[in-house]
Amino acid sequence: MTDGEPEGSRVARPRRRLRRLLLRITTWGAGLAVLVASAGFLYETNARRGDADHHRPPGRLVDVGGHRLHLYCTGTGAPTVVLETGLAESSASWETIQRRLSTGNRVCSYDRAGYAWSEDGPSPRTAERAAGELHTLLAAAGEAGPYVLVGHSYGGNTVRVFADRRRDLTAGLVLIDVTDETAVTALQISRPLLAVQLTVNQLIARLGLLRLLGDALVPAEATTTARTHALVVYGDRSMAAARAESWASVDSAAQVRATVRPRAWGDLPAVVISAGGQPPEVTEHARRLAALSARGRLVVATTTEHYVQNAQPDLVLDAIHEVIAAHGRG
Repeated sequence: MTDGEPEGSRVARPRRRLRRLLLRITTWGAGLAVLVASAGFLYETNARRGDADHHRPPGRLVDVGGHRLHLYCTGTGAPTVVLETGLAESSASWETIQRRLSTGNRVCSYDRAGYAWSEDGPSPRTAERAAGELHTLLAAAGEAGPYVLVGHSYGGNTVRVFADRRRDLTAGLVLIDVTDETAVTALQISRPLLAVQLTVNQLIARLGLLRLLGDALVPAEATTTARTHALVVYGDRSMAAARAESWASVDSAAQVRATVRPRAWGDLPAVVISAGGQPPEVTEHARRLAALSARGRLVVATTTEHYVQNAQPDLVLDAIHEVIAAHGRG
């Protein structure tokens, strides 16, 4: 310290040193983060070269007009059962149901555009577009209707729009803990939050962390097939597809609401399954859905799990068999 140095200068000097130190640490940290991210990106890019051979689709790719969707059909019988997944899921999520149902029945699961083995499709990714692509897919694949449509969660939007547009091709409905199309405020609030989460998941996959950490990052409810092919099922393309659907969720809900009217399903066989332990308004929504058909029925599961088909597969299988039998009786 020199004589006559202002008191303010003596105080400011350590502060400047601290700021410079913090700036260096921040710069080093940012540089390290960029280096690690770049290394992860290069590692993942190089590792993906062999993925096509190691993660072949269980089914086949079918052109639906500009892009191809993955369709996996097993068993024989009529009517054909079509399994529709929820948001951020793939055909692999139906592994148990499809395997058990294929004895004596024709069963088809598929991946919506962008998910798992399916190619990216045009935007916006609404329920209306998904329903149209499903119809084109089944027709192009030679899978004749009518169909028993089974929709889980967000997938309920697709099958409900399909049933409204193509009643002639719909033999019955099984809806499992489906999205409430009237909860517009909740959708508007959750949409950006979900988009952020899916973007993080996309980055995790793109930087190689999903490949490195494997099961640690796979959802607990994932089936064996989903775990085996996690790099495809939960990869960055699938997360991008889920984000596109989540951004279109408000429009999709409006499209579904437009199908709701008294006895909209006529006497179409329908079973609506709701997970147990839900708030009263959720169960009431399921009850209203069942009432859209003169032959509709509400079933409340004992499990509180959203993935009822995994927690109580027998309940879901019984519902599907019930709808198949009801269709046979006319």
